Amino acid sequence: MPYVEAFCQRLGIRYPIIQAPMAGVSTPALAAAVTNAGGLGSLGLGASGVDKAREQIRATRELTSGPVNANFFCHRPAVRDEAGEAAWLEHLAPRFAEFGAQPPSALREIYQSFVGHTAMLEMLLEERPAVVSFHFGLPGEAVVQRLREAGCLTLACVTTTVEAAEAERQGVDALVAQGVEAGGHRGVFEPEQDDAMGMLALVRCLSVRTQLPVIAAGGIMDGVGIDGALRLGASAVQLGTVFILCPESAADEAYRHHLKSDAAKHTRLTRAISGRPARGLANRLHEIPDARVTADYPVVYDAAKALHAAASAQGNHDFAAHWAGQGASMVRELPAAQLVSALADEWQQARAS
Repeated sequence: MPYVEAFCQRLGIRYPIIQAPMAGVSTPALAAAVTNAGGLGSLGLGASGVDKAREQIRATRELTSGPVNANFFCHRPAVRDEAGEAAWLEHLAPRFAEFGAQPPSALREIYQSFVGHTAMLEMLLEERPAVVSFHFGLPGEAVVQRLREAGCLTLACVTTTVEAAEAERQGVDALVAQGVEAGGHRGVFEPEQDDAMGMLALVRCLSVRTQLPVIAAGGIMDGVGIDGALRLGASAVQLGTVFILCPESAADEAYRHHLKSDAAKHTRLTRAISGRPARGLANRLHEIPDARVTADYPVVYDAAKALHAAASAQGNHDFAAHWAGQGASMVRELPAAQLVSALADEWQQARAS
């Protein structure tokens, strides 16, 4: 597969394995360990301010001289609806009451989009991470061009062929084809128009429609899965759930416990945690029909975080955002370097068979 080798060479990595940039789970230690083992480590910086993002990039550089991917959210600003937000808080009030707590009096837009975020862009142009990637949309053609001129290779997460065409038009270097199997937030540009393509179909559709490298994402947990995605035309794969149990990740003990339990066999999509479709281990928030969600992303997430804080203070984790993909039951508990080595060995064996 010469296209795989060519893309690895372009990224400066040995194996076509990218650790997904999971905000809240990725750490400098995890990203550096994956890069040092021959893959591409990633930092999920969508929930970080400028100073925190710079700190994470610099901390990772202290641990590796190899390439690292810095990932940012390009979501549209929340459409604020005072009545809808009040209705959502009223709907959650009985759940807060179970823990003797009250919902917040108002909700906040807790994450700033990278779109139009001049200070974040200037920081990236100063720090120049090897790779910059976008989730939930695109930052605009001019921003993509400035990053590329600064020497950053740019990746865009896409979930449909329409999104892929727009990403290609804006000049990104490669496409992350994220299927509905993926854990966490899918990178849909407009959640209301989610076509929910599977990874296999999406990778194959893109591989015959674009000259850009395609990175397969969603449900891949071992070397056989890696080989299958590459045979469909992907130049690399991106894996997230498989890295959550690594000691270098920031996953807390409750998250790790549930991921190692039978709960890993039951992942579901919901908008009730954040306001955007996201896949995780099924919990009580997954029981709420999406139609009941009356506020926008990331405002809904502010409410969920407050509810989780109230519950977890009493040892209850029924409202935690334990993101995981459909292959979660195959997760392994290994240090990141050993895991990358195991995945690479499995891929080579599958490739040779």
